[in-house]
Amino acid sequence: MILKLIAYFVIGLYTLSLAYVTIYCILQFHLLLKYGKGKRAGLKLRDDGMDILGELPSVTVQLPLYNERFVVERLIDNIVQLEYPANKLQIQVLDDSTDDTSEVCLKLVEAYQAKGINIIYTHRTHREGYKAGALRDGLADATGEFIAIFDADFLPKTDFLLETIPYFIDEKVGVVQTRWEHINGDYSLITKLQAFQLNVHFTIEQTGRQGGNYFLQFNGTGGVWRRKTIEDAGGWEADTLTEDLDLSYRAQLKGWRIVYRQDIGSPAELPAEMNGLKSQQYRWMKGGAENARKLIPYILKSDLPLIHKIHATSHLLSSSVFLVVFVLAVLSVPTLFLMSTVHIGFGIYWIFMISLLTVGAVYFVANRDTTWRDEPGFKTVVRFIIMFPIFLSLSMGLSLHNSIAVVQGFRGRKSPFVRTPKFNIQQLQDGFKKGFYQATRISSTTIIEGLLALYFLSAIILGLELGKTSFIIYHAMLMIGFGSIFVYSIKHLSHR
Repeated sequence: MILKLIAYFVIGLYTLSLAYVTIYCILQFHLLLKYGKGKRAGLKLRDDGMDILGELPSVTVQLPLYNERFVVERLIDNIVQLEYPANKLQIQVLDDSTDDTSEVCLKLVEAYQAKGINIIYTHRTHREGYKAGALRDGLADATGEFIAIFDADFLPKTDFLLETIPYFIDEKVGVVQTRWEHINGDYSLITKLQAFQLNVHFTIEQTGRQGGNYFLQFNGTGGVWRRKTIEDAGGWEADTLTEDLDLSYRAQLKGWRIVYRQDIGSPAELPAEMNGLKSQQYRWMKGGAENARKLIPYILKSDLPLIHKIHATSHLLSSSVFLVVFVLAVLSVPTLFLMSTVHIGFGIYWIFMISLLTVGAVYFVANRDTTWRDEPGFKTVVRFIIMFPIFLSLSMGLSLHNSIAVVQGFRGRKSPFVRTPKFNIQQLQDGFKKGFYQATRISSTTIIEGLLALYFLSAIILGLELGKTSFIIYHAMLMIGFGSIFVYSIKHLSHR
């Protein structure tokens, strides 16, 4: 009797988790259906804005930095090349660094000041508020009516401001966000899989939300804010690790619009080593959970249409999918061996294949329209068939790490803003093992990831011995996923 109760509880929780993931995937597919409309709307905005813009307004470009010795020089050299009237442009280097990045910054700024460029350098001796605090403090000295923001690894094209500022002709537009491009997308399997995933956000999700008039987000960099919007929404706040998502939603709740430009690319460097990727994922996942906790009550109380509330809530809860994926992974093993106890067949789970089909369609279209847009159709299909299961496997391997971040975010546990190190990797021969900014110790999470790989290997062996092979492919993907994350995490440690 007790065994049956345990079986019903485990199988019930497993089924509910599958249902949660399926609903999320269906909502993603709904954004795919809105994707075409969003692209058409964006093109109309472009044509209208470019034709009727009058005199160019003043712009401040903010560059928030923290210990970026390998990329800061290329960043500043790039930003001073922006095409814009010199008397309307101000550049702020907002430096919180504690290493020799500060010396490099100051030297460059002084050199460009001597050439007559309006660039100023501010060094904080504290990290109060982290990036949000730096942007907030910089705003006090900003002269621009509009504020463009770039992280240290971004290299915007010279016409970036001329391409984005015209959209502010609509006085309700508070933000213009552009699509991230990937400088080192082909560097390694890790960067290829990141590009594979980010392409979804910067096509289907952002453009689809625009097509449905749902809430979008400023992505922290590669975009421009109307200064009045920042102030009206309450300014930058540092109570979450994703201050960009927070301010985006507060601004839209105030009635401001975000315009997303899929056709304007902002090149940037992807994390090339596993522990750097983990730090980025931790910040994004925990920040997402913090914002869900903070903002969902306001969304539900608002007068937004129901479908808008559903998509906004799904967006804010998107990081929680990793928690559910982790629960599914762990429970899949006891579920496999307990199904026969309560005489339930695995056939009932075929309905949840809809989640795999819908999310597969989303990822295929997103990458077909970006990274693979110049490739023939057959080659695109073959690449997708290879990449998609690898991506799913490593995403599941990250689920423990990301779940910890999500739980901490929902619990309200505070933690510092941990930057993602970048190493000026642009070509295949560039390396990142420079002894700086890399993790030096094996974390307890990494050890558990290794144990989980053995857990799923054991499930495969035991399943084969007992003739229970329904989950063998799933468990093989989980074993490979957790095992790969474990190996990469150790391989990419610094031995300095």
